[in-house]
Amino acid sequence: MKEVAFVLVLVLIFSCKESNKSKNQKKVETIESISNLVDLNDESVDMTSFKGKKVLVNFWATWCAPCKKEMPDLLEAQHILKKDNYVFLLVSDESQEKIVEFKNKMKYGFTYLKSTKTTSSFGIYALPTTFIYNEKGVKVDEVIGAVTWNSKEMIHKLKNIK
Repeated sequence: MKEVAFVLVLVLIFSCKESNKSKNQKKVETIESISNLVDLNDESVDMTSFKGKKVLVNFWATWCAPCKKEMPDLLEAQHILKKDNYVFLLVSDESQEKIVEFKNKMKYGFTYLKSTKTTSSFGIYALPTTFIYNEKGVKVDEVIGAVTWNSKEMIHKLKNIK
């Protein structure tokens, strides 16, 4: 019985330490915080150039089934919100070759970017994860997991981002 209690105490101690580590991870709060992005021609992308627009940054991977499942809805939402001053950026930390292969195969009209840093360096531990920035470049929402981006509720929410 003492051994079981000891093991439980150890589990609690180590799990608390893990949660403290994740709390200390740097979170992306402004669009400038997303750095080390390149386009598919290996040209550096300055995220400050998107200030003045609402920006949806979707972190995804070619191997991620939920990421791929939400893409048609995301594409439709991009089309609906184009007149609302939105930019949609899809960011992966995979190789440019994999991203280009996916882009050519799927033919979605997204702006694909490659991160030269891991997604965990942005405080992301689940894919897909989406950051939404207002026109001032301030992160106003974070969506973890796949959602129905073209639903009436989501479109309304995105149109009313301040």
